[in-house]
Amino acid sequence: MSTSLSNGAPTSALPKVENMRVAIVAAEWNGHITSALTNGALEVFKNQGFAPDDVKVYHVPGAVELTFAASQLIETGNFDAVIVFGCVIRGGTPHFDYVCQSVTQGITSLNADCDIPVIFGVLTVDNEQDALDRAGGVLGNKGSEAAETAIKMFDFICKVQE
Repeated sequence: MSTSLSNGAPTSALPKVENMRVAIVAAEWNGHITSALTNGALEVFKNQGFAPDDVKVYHVPGAVELTFAASQLIETGNFDAVIVFGCVIRGGTPHFDYVCQSVTQGITSLNADCDIPVIFGVLTVDNEQDALDRAGGVLGNKGSEAAETAIKMFDFICKVQE
C-alpha cells in the first residue's frame, strides 16, 4: 500500500479504472534508485489488476532525457499517462540545479500543453540515503505514489470528459 502523506493523512482510495495504458520512463543514472521506483509503480499496477501489456517501461540515460522521452511517448497516442522516474543527487557543482530545473520545467511544460498527464517521479535529494529512504525505505516508495497519481489523474480525465 502507499505511504502516508507528510501530514500523516493516508492517501485516498484508488478508483477502479479500465482500459488504462501507462508508459514508465526511468533514467539509467542512479539506476538502483530508479529501478526501485519503477518496481514500486509496477507493483501498484499489478495489485490494481492491470495486465502486463497495459504498462510499458522504457529507459533513457539520465534525468534531462526524461522530458524528450515523455514527449515522444505522448506523440504516439498509445498511452493515457506517462510516469517519469529519475534521481538527481546534489553534488559540489551547480549541475544539480541545472538538471533539476531542466527536468522540472520540461515536465511542467508537457503537463500544460498535452492531453495526458505526465507524473513527476524525479527524486531531487541531498544525498543517496535520502533517495533510498524514498525508494522503498523508511519514507515509503515514491514510485508507488506516482502510479497511484497516474490512476487518479486518468480517473479525473474520464470524469471531466463525461
